[in-house]
Amino acid sequence: GEEPPLTGRYGSGTIFFSSCSLLCSFCQNYEISHLNYGREVSPLQLALMMLDLQSAGCHNINFVTPTHVIPQIIEALIPAVEKGLNIPLVYNCGGYENPETLKLIEGIIDIYLPDFKFWDNEIAMRYCNAGNYRDYTAKAVIQMHRQVGDLHINEENIAVKGLLVRHLIMPEGTAGTGNIMKFLAEEVSTDAYVNLMDQYFPCGEAAGDSLIGRRITPEEFTKAYKQTVNAGIKRILI
Repeated sequence: GEEPPLTGRYGSGTIFFSSCSLLCSFCQNYEISHLNYGREVSPLQLALMMLDLQSAGCHNINFVTPTHVIPQIIEALIPAVEKGLNIPLVYNCGGYENPETLKLIEGIIDIYLPDFKFWDNEIAMRYCNAGNYRDYTAKAVIQMHRQVGDLHINEENIAVKGLLVRHLIMPEGTAGTGNIMKFLAEEVSTDAYVNLMDQYFPCGEAAGDSLIGRRITPEEFTKAYKQTVNAGIKRILI
């Protein structure tokens, strides 16, 4: 996690899982998400990895793209907790989640960290191969918030529980920032913590695309920020 409430002073204990439920053409982790680079580990090995990260001082355990390995993570958590794992667990995902699956991990996950990439389903199909992206992500974010509420940050400025939504500003307004922020403010919470990200870079297949084949302009960032504020979102990280 790059967000200060997650990284704090000693870092977020990030564990990447190979593969992803999305196939974003602009993914910066292409080798891991598309080509499944990685090594196989047992649940016990995963448990020991978590404990090592905790021993190193990490503020949390940050599971990246965990959707397809939830049973294995739960299996690993049993010995990890028995051996003293007690820092917050972060569910770091692309937002494209089944709310019914999320119900299975209620009470286990402390912090949900979803992306909300696109509002328009046709755009999501074009760039993420997910023609129902908005429908699932909207319901998933509501479910996440129902479970953990708004982001709670302790006296040391470290997140301990709650929802933190990431949104990557895209060229030409393709992400639908205004609609996403309006949804978050009206259907989730005006106190929803939003990381409004400006670091989009056209990786891989996106490099030659007519809409997203470039970085965003300062004007596009300013417009997205104003849309977020005007929607009523109060907690914005930029």
